[in-house]
Amino acid sequence: MIQLILGGARSGKSRLAEQKAKDSGLPVVYVATAQAYDDEMLDRIQHHQAERPIHWGLVEEPVYLADRLLEIDQDNQLILVDCLTLWMSNLLLNEHTEFQPQQCQKLLATLPKLKSEIILVSNETGLGVVPMGQLSRKFVDESGRLHQQLGQLADHVVFCVAGFPMVLKGEK
Repeated sequence: MIQLILGGARSGKSRLAEQKAKDSGLPVVYVATAQAYDDEMLDRIQHHQAERPIHWGLVEEPVYLADRLLEIDQDNQLILVDCLTLWMSNLLLNEHTEFQPQQCQKLLATLPKLKSEIILVSNETGLGVVPMGQLSRKFVDESGRLHQQLGQLADHVVFCVAGFPMVLKGEK
């Protein structure tokens, strides 16, 4: 089963994903895509770490997500990936223009093959104004394309607003 949980900043998407992981009764591996480039991001990472159960596994993978998912995949397990938009940022900062689309296609090809249950968390970026900068526009465009493809692939899609989940696809 593949679940996609989208929402804006501080929408409750990570909290919902973590609750779903806890409720699954399965062993959980948390895949973190963030990198602490500054103190503010380090504080955010530490806050997320403090919220998670200590018995969950942790894998940090900022770039090669599909490869790492294949490495840790196994039956009777849940993998929670938080978050895809941070991952997208990491990909777009790579100097090779073909790197980001290759990694996204690799993820899309890998997800259906996994034995683990998967929860993917990502920021919905398409609800605001079109950004002025070229890199920002590319980030919004590529994140939106990835979300659309993942939405088609996922069994369950939820959009979070103000801590409330709105089911877009799958069981209500």
